Amino acid sequence: MSSSGIEKGVVTAEAEAPRGNRSRFAFACAILASMTSIILGYAMMIAPVYTAEVAPATSRGFLSSFPEIFINIGILLGYVSNYFFSKLPVHLGWRFMLGVGSIPSVCLAIGVLAMPESPRWLVLQGRIGDAFKVLDKTSNTKEEAISRLNDIKRAAGIPEDMTDDVIVVPNRKSAGKGVWKDLLVRPTPAVRHILIACLGIHFAQQASGIDAVVLYSPTIFQKAGLKSKNDQLLATVAVGIVKTLFIVVGTCVVDRFGRRALLLTSMGGMFLSLTALGTSLTVIDRNPGHTLKWAIVLSVTMVMTFVATFSIGAGPVTWVYCSEIFPVRLRAQGASLGVMLNRLMSGIIGMTFLSLSKGLTIGGAFLLFAGVAAAAWVFFFTFLPETRGIPLEEMESLFGSYTANKKKNVTKEGKEVVEKH
Repeated sequence: MSSSGIEKGVVTAEAEAPRGNRSRFAFACAILASMTSIILGYAMMIAPVYTAEVAPATSRGFLSSFPEIFINIGILLGYVSNYFFSKLPVHLGWRFMLGVGSIPSVCLAIGVLAMPESPRWLVLQGRIGDAFKVLDKTSNTKEEAISRLNDIKRAAGIPEDMTDDVIVVPNRKSAGKGVWKDLLVRPTPAVRHILIACLGIHFAQQASGIDAVVLYSPTIFQKAGLKSKNDQLLATVAVGIVKTLFIVVGTCVVDRFGRRALLLTSMGGMFLSLTALGTSLTVIDRNPGHTLKWAIVLSVTMVMTFVATFSIGAGPVTWVYCSEIFPVRLRAQGASLGVMLNRLMSGIIGMTFLSLSKGLTIGGAFLLFAGVAAAAWVFFFTFLPETRGIPLEEMESLFGSYTANKKKNVTKEGKEVVEKH
């Protein structure tokens, strides 16, 4: 090798980043990505609980579904933007895909500054005057605000005649003291029922395979017979559109038809669509070299149907239901357990779907999800009472019994509460 070549080689070697620096850079990127996941976890737990505590009973389901709507609008925008960013050079495309997410984050950070505290938290701190101001802004009439305030005070053990703006809460426990014991170690029958309902609905939402479809839509469409990358990405965008549209539909009808009805309808539709999807993918898989147009059309249609039926019930109602059923003192911790299980199952499904589809075939994987959906339907029918229109302070009285007769009484009571308030 010539001296100039050696010199060039030396210059090149010196210009390269040391391996240790590359490892540290990769570690820093992983930490930043993990931080976004932590922030998302906080938001997924806090947003539905906060909305449920601020909203009036008559529109609580509608308003508590908003976080799910905007999450799916974000996913849809991600699909669409990724489709266009994929046309850019690789070193630019992924940076734009990650960086564009900072725009709504900045908007959210500014918007949070204008949000009031939850009226229930304010009452527990003895700040009755501040709590009434928030309730007055979020109620249809002043009389409704007074009624809601009295319900919260009663649930917190505060006599109604204590009407000063700032009071000392009787028998007030320090923040979080004894909560985990009351929730996990020695729960009442009603709290145990509530906890089982919350964990069960979160488990069913994810274990029925929604993240497998959301994360691996291009792979599923490829297995179904769509060979073009462009067609796969466009079909994935269609999944995002369908998911967002039907979540809006579910949000608009959740306070009209109730949580229980939407969950049962949704999970029943998911079972049927997953069964048909698994069957059609199995037929395609067992006929290599043959183009079965009917099976391809059925597979694509069933993916859209599954996403639609999920979005009309199991998607938004899970967050609405679990944010409203816990007693006020246990609500934050109880809801956080549900979110933790939800994210754990989401991660498990996301990390194991490809291995599962290789071990069982992709059709077999969706038939397994169909079995989970069938079990979830039975669980919903057995364990979940209707909560539509019930004030948060009265929720605990609905739980503790698993009989169908109890659920019928609950539905009647719910209608009476709506009429009363």
